[in-house]
Amino acid sequence: MDTIDYLIPYGLEWLNMLVRWLHIITGIAWIGASFYFVWLDNSIRPPAPDSDLAKKGVTGELWAVHGGGFYNPQKYLVAPAELPEELHWFKWEAYSTWLSGFALLTIAYYFNAQAMMIDRAVADVTPWQSVGIGLGSLVAGWIAYDLLCRSPLGKHDLWFGIVVFALLTGAAWTLTHLLSGRAAYIHVGAMIGTIMVANVAMLIIPGQRKMVNAMLAGGRPDPVHGLRAKQRSVHNNYFTLPVLFIMISNHYAMTYRHEHAWLVLALIMAAGVFIRHFFNVRHKGRVEWRYPAIGVALLLAVAVMIAPPKPAAVARQADPAAQFARVKAIVDRRCVSCHAARPTQPGFATAPAGVVFDTPDQVRRQALQIHKQVVELKAMPIGNLTNMTEEERAEVGAWFAAGAR
Repeated sequence: MDTIDYLIPYGLEWLNMLVRWLHIITGIAWIGASFYFVWLDNSIRPPAPDSDLAKKGVTGELWAVHGGGFYNPQKYLVAPAELPEELHWFKWEAYSTWLSGFALLTIAYYFNAQAMMIDRAVADVTPWQSVGIGLGSLVAGWIAYDLLCRSPLGKHDLWFGIVVFALLTGAAWTLTHLLSGRAAYIHVGAMIGTIMVANVAMLIIPGQRKMVNAMLAGGRPDPVHGLRAKQRSVHNNYFTLPVLFIMISNHYAMTYRHEHAWLVLALIMAAGVFIRHFFNVRHKGRVEWRYPAIGVALLLAVAVMIAPPKPAAVARQADPAAQFARVKAIVDRRCVSCHAARPTQPGFATAPAGVVFDTPDQVRRQALQIHKQVVELKAMPIGNLTNMTEEERAEVGAWFAAGAR
């Protein structure tokens, strides 16, 4: 391997790590702000009808203590009588999260589409086609969602939510039949993230600017802009838990490698929505345990659904050394191109997760992990990049069942 061929993937791995770190930081800031303002909106209480606050146009306030100080946030339904000199805008948290997320998607998936985007057992597509499918899903998701919001359906929260959930479920089904499981999941998450940031960039911030400009011109803001912004902000709040799960899902192949991975994702997203709704309702003073109960029940149903079958009993081989030799040859042929101290597979500068199989002892020590990924989940080789056969997986399974000696 030429030095430049090694340094490029190594540099991309560093870039991947730093951009991922940035994405987490900005995501915490954005989601934290979303959680806080929904809590605030649901927790404020109206002032007394004839109080000074009510006369000023304040529709709600609360007192809070944090970090050794007392806070008294107040909300004006439309706008205060006078515009303050300093006004904080909550937008860069959203923009930075999406930009860093798209950069991470490009680095981790699009620059290595052959390994990360394609599963030949799912669909025989080229790297460029897989990238086009991924990008197209982001655009199509926003257009469909925005049209639904602007339609009469957008005025009926429950039915709107059901239709949007069906839309995301359909997207999950489609993508899991075109891309690898990991890529399909991450693109459903990217689609939701794109909808969320587009809500901020296309509706919430422009609407707020129109309200501010109206006040600067000496007029009264049109309350419709605030109502639209509130609607999209609430939608974003319900999207957060599904997106957070998808962000960590690539660590759990048992979900995205399942035969019905789209249904697994749909059920987990639904659980997140019910759990989020519990907290939103609780902030209004109502404790309704049925919502987290439904969420937990859905997660338990998924756990049962994707549980691996009990392995069949396998007779011990008369010659364990010969059996291991066959398994080691399979590992060398199908796994070591990535899982080596110096990987030879293009796009990998270091072994994924630091797992290497260069020596017989390394293979034996990691027998449980090999069995789980190769036999139970069939998640490795990633996208079956090296064309491991079912007979080879069965050989690895028999070796493990016989004691992995």
